[in-house]
This record gives sequence, structure tokens and C-alpha cells, in this order.
Amino acid sequence: MHAETRGRTIRIGHSPDPDDAFMFYGLASGHVPTPGYAVVPILKDIESLNRLALEGAIEVTAVSFHAYAYLADRYVLLPCGASMGEGYGPLVVTRAPASVKDLRRMTIAVPGALTSATLALRLLLGEVLTVVLPFDRILEAVARGEQEAGLLIHEGQLTYGARGLHKVIDLGEWWARETSGLPLPLGGNAIRRDLGARAIADVAGFLHKSIAFGLEHREEALTYALGFGRGIGRPLADRFVGMYVNDLTLDYGVVGRRAIETFLRRGHEAGILPRPVAVEFAG
Repeated sequence: MHAETRGRTIRIGHSPDPDDAFMFYGLASGHVPTPGYAVVPILKDIESLNRLALEGAIEVTAVSFHAYAYLADRYVLLPCGASMGEGYGPLVVTRAPASVKDLRRMTIAVPGALTSATLALRLLLGEVLTVVLPFDRILEAVARGEQEAGLLIHEGQLTYGARGLHKVIDLGEWWARETSGLPLPLGGNAIRRDLGARAIADVAGFLHKSIAFGLEHREEALTYALGFGRGIGRPLADRFVGMYVNDLTLDYGVVGRRAIETFLRRGHEAGILPRPVAVEFAG
């Protein structure tokens, strides 16, 4: 390791949910060494991480692809760490059965203005009334009747039925129909450009090894991820991790990269994103 990177502190942000925890297990457990770097984990909900990145206040972080539209001048995407919905994704739910047309008359609780789920919702519905709530409060707020409808990310996509809620639409299903089968891009890992090429390459290597370690040691990584599941059992956690940690997580490939470009291009064409976005990957 070069002298300029010896002992360098790198803060890495990720969401406190099972799939992110699974990805970072190799690093968190020490099974993946980081010679020359002191890695400091920062656990915050995705909208908070998006805001940190907007300020340039964190070196490496999970970000929403929606937020990346406003970060591309300062951050570059790492080639691993994606969460993509392959025919599934965030759900809009209500207390009583409703249609997509009904949603246009409702206020929908969303997990953050810059989340990819919110961009997908706006691509579907156009201008719609929303209110921002922490992602882990939305399901209960709808179940209690405090909100008319809610946009669910993370494990709420699997547990809403237990609270008697009704799925109006799965945005991942809708996106696949709209794009002839592209996965719905939700989140990825971004790294600050000013760290330099050597550090960017090193961190990309650490993260790739961590994801691969989790996939190769699934049971122990899943045990770790369970601590971030907000009460869900092992079978549901295993199912959720399987949805969002897969081959596309190790490498976007041609399809994954095209999905992001399509998602952000459509956001701009719809007038949601203020300018075209050049999607750039490290390496």
C-alpha cells in the first residue's frame, strides 16, 4: 500500500436494513481486511445518506440513483453494491383496496424526496401529493389511518399483508413492463472523486470482496443481517436479502448500467430531473 493511503480514514455509509448489512458483513466482521485504511461505518436511513452526499460530507456511501442525479459532479458510482428490483420493487399500499387512478387523489407517504422509489412513483403518476416520513414509520402510519397511502421500501415490501394493507402497485413490476424487462435501479454505492484513483480502486476492491464474502458465507452473513431486520424472522430476511443481493450487486453488467441510464433519462424527459445525467462508474 502506498504511503499516502496508509491509515487513511474512510467513512462508508449504509442503511440499517438487512440487504445493506449483508453486503457489508465481510467488512464489519473483519473477514475482509482493509490494509492502509481505517474504515468507519455510518448507519443512517437512505434519505439521510443522500443528504450527507449532497453536502460532500462522507467519502463513500450508499445512495439512491435518484439522488445520484444531483451528485454526479462530486461522486462516481462504484462498480458493485447495487440494489435493483428484477420485476419487483417498492410498493404503494393502502388500508382499503384502491386503484392507481385513486392514488392521484391521495397524499402518499414516501421515504424521502430523493429516493429512487419516489422518482419511480412520479414517473408513474406525474405530479402527486406526497409527505416524507422515515421509511420505517410508513407502514404503521398507513395501517393506523394516519396516511392515505404509503410507499414501502426495505422489508415492508414483504410484511405489509400482516398489517392488513392492500397493494395498489409494485413499481418494479410496472417498470419492467415499461422497459421490456429492465430491473428497477434503486440504490448503489458512490465514492467521492477527490479521494483519487488509487483510493477509489482500493475501496472498490474492499466492497466487492465484502459482497462476495457474504454470498459465499450466506448463513453467517444472514445471521448478522437479521440484527437489522426490525423483527422479521430468518425466512423473510433470507428472502429479502435474496431479492436485493445477487449477481447485479457484484457487478452491474450491461443490463444494470442500461437500467440506470434509462431511469435517469426518463426522469429528465419527464421534467422531474433538471438536467441530463452522465452516469459514470469508477474504473
